[in-house]
Amino acid sequence: MRFKSTLYNFWIKLAGPPTKFPLNARIFHSVCLISLAALSYNVPFNYFIGLPKVALISLVVLLIITALYYASRIRNQYGISILITNMVGLILFVINYFLNSGLRGPTDLFFLLLLLLSIGISPANQYKIWIPINILVVVTLNAIEYFYPETVPYTYVDRYSAFIDHMSAYVVVSILAYICTDYIRRSYENEKKSALEKSHFIAEKNQQILKQNVELERINGEKNKLMSIVAHDVRAPLASIQNFLELLTDYELDEAEKKDIKKELLDATNDTMALLSKLLNWSKSQINGVSAQKQRLNLDELLNTTLALERSSATRKNINLDYKIDPAIAIFADRDMMQVVFRNLIGNAIKFTPEGGQVSIESQLSGTDCIIAVRDNGIGISAERQAVIFSLNVQSTYGTKNEKGVGLGLLLTQEFVAAQDGKIWFESAPSDGTTFFVAIPRASKSTSTTEPDQLQFGTSDRL
Repeated sequence: MRFKSTLYNFWIKLAGPPTKFPLNARIFHSVCLISLAALSYNVPFNYFIGLPKVALISLVVLLIITALYYASRIRNQYGISILITNMVGLILFVINYFLNSGLRGPTDLFFLLLLLLSIGISPANQYKIWIPINILVVVTLNAIEYFYPETVPYTYVDRYSAFIDHMSAYVVVSILAYICTDYIRRSYENEKKSALEKSHFIAEKNQQILKQNVELERINGEKNKLMSIVAHDVRAPLASIQNFLELLTDYELDEAEKKDIKKELLDATNDTMALLSKLLNWSKSQINGVSAQKQRLNLDELLNTTLALERSSATRKNINLDYKIDPAIAIFADRDMMQVVFRNLIGNAIKFTPEGGQVSIESQLSGTDCIIAVRDNGIGISAERQAVIFSLNVQSTYGTKNEKGVGLGLLLTQEFVAAQDGKIWFESAPSDGTTFFVAIPRASKSTSTTEPDQLQFGTSDRL
C-alpha cells in the first residue's frame, strides 16, 4: 500500500499537480510519458525487425515529444504544446502510413489514438476542429491506397514482423486510451465529490445563517418589545403619579378628594413597582442567564410569604383567596425564582378577576412532582392570546380595574419554571376563568417512582 501510494505521488509529480495544471494539460503530460516509454522501446524494435526508416521516424517523434513535454510541464506552455502535438502527430502519422504498409500496418490505430487524444487534451474550442481534420486525413490516405496501391509499399520482411508490430501498436494504443479515459473519469468523480461537498457546506452555512437570522430577529423583537415597555408602560404610570401630585400641589382639595387621589397614587405606585420588578428580573435573566440554586423548601411557608404581599391587592378588590396547601409538602426548587413565579400567577389571577370573585391556590402530589394550581373565576384568556401567552409577542392588557399588564410576567415565569426542571401549563376559556398549573420536583428522602395520582383540580396538555 505504501509503495502504491509512493508510486501514485511520483506519477502526480510527473504529470503535474491539479492546483497548477488543468485536466487536459495533465492528460497531455501523462500521454507524453507513456509515449516516451513506448517509443524508447519502439525505436530499437523497428530497427531490428528491418524497418530502419520507421525506427528513425520513431526517434524523431521521441525527441519532439520530449521537447513538448518539457515546454508544457516545466515551462507551463501547455497550450502551444498541445497545438503542436496535434499538428506534428498528423504529419508524422501521414509519413508513417506510407513507410509502414498503409492499411496493412498499424497506422490507422495511431490515427484513432490521435483522435482520442485530441478530444481529451485539446481545449474545448479546438478539439472540434481536429476531429474532422483527423477523419478527412485518414479517409484520404485510405482512398489513395485503394486507387493507387503502388504508392504504399508493403514493408514487412516476414509475417512475424507484421504480427509483432501490430500487437505492440495495439498495446501502446490501448494503454494510452486507458490513461486518457481513466484521467477523465477520475477527474469527473473528484469534481463531482468536490461539488457535493461544497453544496453540503453551502447548505450548512445557509442553515446556520438562517438560524442566526431567526435568532437575530427574535433578539431584535425582544429589544423592541422591551423598549416599547420602557417607553410606554413605565412612562404611563409615572405620568399618572405626576398628575396626581400636581393636583395635590396646585389645587385646594377637600379630605375626601385627597383620600381618593392618595389611593390612586398608591395604586399607580404599586403597579409601577411591580412593573419595574418584572423588568428587572427579566433583564437580569437575559443578561446573566437563568441558573437555579435549588434547595429543599416548605411549600406552605413559601406561599405564605407571597400571599402576604398579594393579600392587600385581593382585599382592595374584595376577592376571596382560598388557600389549600398541605403544610407537610416540600419541594426542591429555587426560593427566589419560586416567589417570582407565585407572585406573577397569583397577581395575574387577582388582576383579571372582577370584584367579589375568588382565587384559589391548591397543591397535589403526583409521583415525583408537586402540582400547584392557581385558579380564578375571572375574565379568562382569549384563544388568540393563549397561542402566544408565554412569549414577548403577547400584547399588554388591563385587569378588571384597569390594572396595567405588560406581558413579561408569564414569559419570566415559564423560564424560571423550566430552569428548575418543572413544567407550566394552563386551562382557560373566555368569561369562564383560568387555571395555571405548575409542576415542580418534590423534595423527598426516597426516590419514588410510583404512578402519578389523578389530580383532583383537573388535567390539561402541558406546554
